[in-house]
Amino acid sequence: MVFLRSVPSIDSGLVLYGREVTLKVPQLSDFRQWSDLREESREFLVPWEPTWPRDDLTKGAFRRRIRRYHQDVREDRAYPFFAYESETARLVGGLTLSNVRRGVAQAISLGYWVGQPFSRRGLMSDAVATITPFIFDQLGLHRLEAACLPSNAASIGLLRKCGFSEEGYARQYLKINGQWQDHILFALLSDDLLP
Repeated sequence: MVFLRSVPSIDSGLVLYGREVTLKVPQLSDFRQWSDLREESREFLVPWEPTWPRDDLTKGAFRRRIRRYHQDVREDRAYPFFAYESETARLVGGLTLSNVRRGVAQAISLGYWVGQPFSRRGLMSDAVATITPFIFDQLGLHRLEAACLPSNAASIGLLRKCGFSEEGYARQYLKINGQWQDHILFALLSDDLLP
C-alpha cells in the first residue's frame, strides 16, 4: 500500500490560528525574540531539554537551525512552529513535529517548550490543540506521540487536557539535561477526535 500526499511548503507562509495563539513556521527574522525568550527562560527550560550547545543562542546557530527546519519540511521529516500570543504577537514558545513515519505507521512525535513568563497560562495547550488538525487532516497522519519526564506535572497535565492517553513507561528514553531519563509515553489517534 502506498500513501501519497503533498508536503506543505514551509515557504508558503503556513500559519495556524488558535484561540489564544498563532503558530508560524520559524524564520530568520524571529531570531531576536527567540534568543531573548530562551535566554530569559534558560533556568526554567534546562531541566526538561537536551543539553544546549555552547553557541545555541547565537545568530549563526539560529541560521543553521532555520536551514535544517526548511530541509526537514521539504523532506517530510519534521515540521517546526513558533507559537505567538495572538493578542500581542509576542513569541511564547515552540512546537516541533518530528520523526515522521509514513507507510503502515503514519505517526509523528510532538515536542514543545514554553517560555517561563508564559507558563501555566494555557497557551501551550491551545497550541497543541491548534496543531492537531494540521497533523491529522493536512499531513494525513494517524498517530501523534509525545513523551515527558515523570516529574513534569505541567506537561503531563497538558497532554491529558489535550486528549492524549498514557500508553507506557520508557526507561532511559531520552537524554535530557545530559542524563538518560525515563519518560512516560502518550499518544493521540486521529480516531480519538471523531464525534
